[in-house]
Amino acid sequence: MTEQPNAEQPNTEQREIGWGIVGPGRVSATVLSDLRLVPGVRVVGVASRSLDRAQAFADEHDLPQACDSVTALASDPDVDVVYIGTPHPGHRRAALEAIAAGAGVVVEKAFAATFAGAEEVVQSAQSAGVFCMEAMWTRFHPVIMQAHALIDAGDIGELRSIQGDLYALREFDADDRLFKPELGGGAMLDLGPYALHVATDFLGHAESIHTWGSKLPNGVEGQATMVLDHGNGRHSSLMISLAAAGPGRVILCGTRGFIEILPRFHHSPGLVLNRPGEPSREFPAEGLIGKGYTHEFIAATEAVRAGRTEVDRVPVVDTLHVQSLMQRALDDLGVTQRDD
Repeated sequence: MTEQPNAEQPNTEQREIGWGIVGPGRVSATVLSDLRLVPGVRVVGVASRSLDRAQAFADEHDLPQACDSVTALASDPDVDVVYIGTPHPGHRRAALEAIAAGAGVVVEKAFAATFAGAEEVVQSAQSAGVFCMEAMWTRFHPVIMQAHALIDAGDIGELRSIQGDLYALREFDADDRLFKPELGGGAMLDLGPYALHVATDFLGHAESIHTWGSKLPNGVEGQATMVLDHGNGRHSSLMISLAAAGPGRVILCGTRGFIEILPRFHHSPGLVLNRPGEPSREFPAEGLIGKGYTHEFIAATEAVRAGRTEVDRVPVVDTLHVQSLMQRALDDLGVTQRDD
């Protein structure tokens, strides 16, 4: 039928974007409230291999649908993109099922348990032409964006090095998800993405990585120190640990001063600019929405609405690079991770 000249056209910029949740666990419950703060979003349902768990989550969080498979949820015509919050080894399988059903994916960090798994997911999404992003929410955080603005303005001169740490002391429990090998336990997959992303975000991709660390009684890594060469005389030194306490801060060192991203850097309350001979200047976090996850969901939702397949702040090339660094670090430590 010939379209009438004055026919009202749908406003695609305001099109509601339907989200699904894969994995009815703690992380999904944590981010769900922030996802609901995004304008133009509707959370359609949740999927789990256990329909009982999915239904319990749906009832608790007032979701209209519970599914016993990723395929069932992602095939729903109202679902544009799914958030995958399962344990690390399940990310690859869940993402591939969602992509095969035609949905975009936002995959919790670590993007996969292995580099090969991450590469397979990215290639599948690119072949299908669907949205794909790692849920590295820290890269969207207002404090991180403020640090970029100060560096871009030349406030610390040329950025030359980064010192960073992320400690999360936990009593060793072989039955806890954080330590179980079959669930991707150990410091690297839980803490490594935060440290490696902040280094590569500010200094670019690394040319090499050297890793030292120690293992826990069941063979997973309890802590690790990583030194990265980013080329042109720029380096980062990063420490992660489940076996010790520490501040969780990042220091960006330049030729005219340095920026301290206050603990804990991945959801920092602010930063401090230090320049020789000048008083320190404090910049509190401004514009934070929700717990901080909302910013990544805004970016993902806008990209899906616009028909884009990734976002500039966390392009898949950066995700694969960080995944390759973690793979090399784990190889150095003699630890093997496996995708489900």
